[in-house]
Amino acid sequence: LFTVFFPPSPQVFPSQDPLDRADFNAVEYINTLFPTEQSLANIDEVVNKIRLKIRRLDDNIRTVVRGQTNVGQDGRQALEEAQKAIQQLFGKIKDIKDKAEKSEQMVKDITRDIKQLDHAKRHLTTSITTLNHLHMLAGGVDSLEAMTRRRQYGEVANLLQGVVNVLEHFNKYMGIPQIRQLSERVKAAQNELGQQILADFEEAFPSQGTKRPGGPSNVLRDACLVANVLDPRIKQEIIKKFIKQHLSEYLVLFQENQDVAWLDKIDRRYAWIKRQLVDYEEKYGRMFPQEWCMTERIAVEFCHVTRTELSKIMRTRAKEIEVKLLLFAIQRTTNFEGLLAKRFSGCTLGDGTVKKPEVPPPSTNPFLEDEAGTETDEIVIEKSDAEKPKKPKAPDNPFHGIVSKCFEPHLYVYIESQDKNLSELIDRFVADFKAQGPPKPNVDEGGAVLPSCADLFVYYKKCMVQCSQLSTGEPMIALTTIFQKYLREYAWKILSGNLPKTTSSSSGLTITSLLKEKEGSEVAKFTLEELCLICSILSTAEYCLATTQQLEEKLKEKVDASLVERINLTGETDTFSIVISNSIQLLVQDLDAACDPALTAMSKMQWQNVEHVGDQSPYVTSVILHIKQNVPIIRDNLASTRKYFTQFCIKFANSFIPKFINHLFKCKPISMVGAEQLLLDTHSLKMVLLDLPSIGSQVVRKAPASYTRIVVKGMTRAEMILKVVMAPHEPPVVFVDNYIKLLADCSTDTFQKILDMKGLKRSEQSSMLDLFRQRLPAPPSGAESSSSLSLSAPTPEQESSRIRKLEKLIKKRL
Repeated sequence: LFTVFFPPSPQVFPSQDPLDRADFNAVEYINTLFPTEQSLANIDEVVNKIRLKIRRLDDNIRTVVRGQTNVGQDGRQALEEAQKAIQQLFGKIKDIKDKAEKSEQMVKDITRDIKQLDHAKRHLTTSITTLNHLHMLAGGVDSLEAMTRRRQYGEVANLLQGVVNVLEHFNKYMGIPQIRQLSERVKAAQNELGQQILADFEEAFPSQGTKRPGGPSNVLRDACLVANVLDPRIKQEIIKKFIKQHLSEYLVLFQENQDVAWLDKIDRRYAWIKRQLVDYEEKYGRMFPQEWCMTERIAVEFCHVTRTELSKIMRTRAKEIEVKLLLFAIQRTTNFEGLLAKRFSGCTLGDGTVKKPEVPPPSTNPFLEDEAGTETDEIVIEKSDAEKPKKPKAPDNPFHGIVSKCFEPHLYVYIESQDKNLSELIDRFVADFKAQGPPKPNVDEGGAVLPSCADLFVYYKKCMVQCSQLSTGEPMIALTTIFQKYLREYAWKILSGNLPKTTSSSSGLTITSLLKEKEGSEVAKFTLEELCLICSILSTAEYCLATTQQLEEKLKEKVDASLVERINLTGETDTFSIVISNSIQLLVQDLDAACDPALTAMSKMQWQNVEHVGDQSPYVTSVILHIKQNVPIIRDNLASTRKYFTQFCIKFANSFIPKFINHLFKCKPISMVGAEQLLLDTHSLKMVLLDLPSIGSQVVRKAPASYTRIVVKGMTRAEMILKVVMAPHEPPVVFVDNYIKLLADCSTDTFQKILDMKGLKRSEQSSMLDLFRQRLPAPPSGAESSSSLSLSAPTPEQESSRIRKLEKLIKKRL
């Protein structure tokens, strides 16, 4: 029964006994125990075993049931024992806490007296220290007042600093009347010392008159030490009065109405201050403290005065300023500023004066050499040494511009001079070109950059370096404007102006006249000299474009950071790009026009009368001859600008191939043999065009992929047109499907031209056009699919055997 109601789980009670199985079958079990009749003899023994097993199971069940009756009682007993243990634990914890509180109270009682002793000691020490300071302050104030009356500045300098330091300790006690009284006495003593020292200096160095009755003394030297401790305004007043008195003679000697005040004698100003600085060092060098930097202060004040005086006199006599005189004054001034930088550190330059220029980052621009190498390249406007610009300023000169800044408003004289010089330079370039004529054809030297171009940029470089030494502000912007003006003039007068004309009667370059197709007439062809000239102008324009970009980068490095955005030579680089484009277009149109007579001859041949396929036609030979004559010359002359030769090849292919296809459409009607001959000629032209970039060259190079794609695409279309013409037009459905597969052209105009080339009658063409419109595929989703060519389309099954024979013939001959 237990097994029936509680079947054993094999996962919990694994057993091999058949009685424990879930699918137990009594009949099968009995048959297993007694498989034969002879085995029934042991039936009593088997029954006894089963009964014994049943009794054991009953005993086990009984024991388990009885054992469950005492479980609740045992649990309650265990819970009571646990509660008693927890109560005992809480009691022990409480005892420990009480003992800890008693220990803490005991420690507080022990340390209370120690803290009181510490506070008493600290207060006692503070009181003693304060009393000592008070004693020192009271005695110091009395001594300070006495020494001040006796002008004992040497002792006052040390005592005053100590009194001021001690007084700082009593800042929080100023509410006490006695302390406040001592503080007021100290301030009164300081004020009295300041007034007394200023009076002593005024007596020793009176501000009126040029003669100095006084001189250096130990009293004044000690007074300077006292001034260091007093209000900084006392020190500044002493310095201001001394420097003013020291430079009073300078203002008299170099008054605006004096002859030595003008720019041509500017050297005398700097010679005077040098003597004065030497005189100061000898007489007064020890009187002032070294940290006052009096020598540098005198020099800096001299620079400020000089800048003001020079600005005033130059405004008054602005009409008398010439380039030679201006550059002379700037050179001497910047040399003097460099001398100041070697002698002084610039520590006295306050806010608002010339700031220390930042060290420019190392430049990777190849337009200019290192600054150290520009000394030998300095420009000379005239032959006088006075006009040579100064050496490049040191990048860490804090005195740069402290005087020379006054010349900046008058640098327009220099800019106007450069404008005039560049105008004369351009005129000289034009005259030299006319006098010397175009460059002689020489394969080794053809296409070289015109010498005038290098001369122009060398002059630009020198002007830029010189102007950056004079100023990095607005004058650099003005010079940039001049550069832009003459870059454009060079592009139009020297480059575009000397491009060969399409006809002798034309007054200028007219690209539109080149674009006109001249059929049946002789087209003016450029000579070898003219081709070399075009290539030379193209190379020069390419050099100018690259160098102008470098010039722009260098100008941005030289100019102030706030003005960088105003420097933009994009318009000038675009101008040179236009010259390059025009030059390439001339070369393309010249070669294209040379091929026109041959294409015209092709369209006028009687192709319906051709009886057999021979070698390439004479018009193909003529085209190839023109290509072999012109292209090697152009390639050799553009060796230094390979990318533009590639552009020439691409533009020629884009111009020649559509024109060739247009002439193919004019060849009508065409017989089957005539179409085969045209296909052979087309293939020959295709091979020549693919070899165009390296034709006639000893070094064979693979043509650029961009060029090859254009030639293959265009000439394959021409071949497909001829294959369609060669295909039989019966049955019409097959012909139309063949046309759509080969050309992938949905234009009815093109289909009409194909029918005209085949020589079909108008009635046949009409039915063909209707069928073509019906067989057109659905409109493509993109423009690309409508214009793409099936270059790799296989020959359709309906193509005649004659076309396959023609292809084999072409492969065999080529």
